[in-house]
Amino acid sequence: MTVAIVMPVAMLMALMLDRIAGEPPQRWHPVAGIGRYLRWAGSRLPALSPVRAFAGGALAWSLGAALVVAAAWVLQAGAWRTFAAPASVGGSLATAATLGLLLKPMFAWRMLREEVGAIEDALAAGLEAGRARVARLASRDVATLDATRIRETAIETLAENLSDSVVAPLFWFAVAGLPGAALYRYANTADAMWGYRDRWEWAGKWAARADDVLSWLPARLTALALLPRPTRWPELARQARRTPSPNGGWPMGAMALALGVRLAKPGVYLLNSGGRDAEATDTQRALHRAGRALWPVIAPLLALAFVSWPAA
Repeated sequence: MTVAIVMPVAMLMALMLDRIAGEPPQRWHPVAGIGRYLRWAGSRLPALSPVRAFAGGALAWSLGAALVVAAAWVLQAGAWRTFAAPASVGGSLATAATLGLLLKPMFAWRMLREEVGAIEDALAAGLEAGRARVARLASRDVATLDATRIRETAIETLAENLSDSVVAPLFWFAVAGLPGAALYRYANTADAMWGYRDRWEWAGKWAARADDVLSWLPARLTALALLPRPTRWPELARQARRTPSPNGGWPMGAMALALGVRLAKPGVYLLNSGGRDAEATDTQRALHRAGRALWPVIAPLLALAFVSWPAA
């Protein structure tokens, strides 16, 4: 029994650590290391022909993924060997604490809340301050955004990253342990850096599709937690299809319907077109909704971790 509780307790400890301490320093953050590898590996890929760019992108992505998974596996195995053999309450708790510490950098709930929550304070200081603040959240041109569009962007980012930056890493940890969470964090970072339809169209295609596959179920779980009324799920599915992403439209559409607001990226999508403009109170409402939605997802993930690792 003490062995079986290690993974769910590790998840709870990671969530507690996130709440207390937030992100580790940038120089020690594993995602920063992933970013450095991706910048180096991708530096010449966009200049290649489409076939070579696709092959090179797939190879570079796969090599990085293998290194990340291998490193995570070694760390996880080391934690188990060091503390959990023979299995005891003390050893199991020490293993859980170690794994929780290693899991924490794979997700970022506190940072996401703080960044979105700072939007209204920035807007109170002026439109330029609001634009500068929201530019930290979303990779889009913010130069022409008014206050309503800034709030929309913040709410969209909150909804999408509730899935990408919180639920999905924890889901893959429950399924595959630290290697699963690390692989997802790597794939999502690669998509954020390479997955564009510009000069990266072919070099980043493998990275984009890998992220789509790994995010598919977590995005839908997040959406259903944000909009828990089954009678509204057919409308949610219609809203989700309006975005070019196979996943991002689910949590964003759910948030738009839950709040009764329109969410749009000009020239790309419009969600809940019959909704009203986002107002100052809607940013806080969105944060409250996201916080309420998180635990209905976390609870089954804790159970999944319990049954997935009975004899780790």
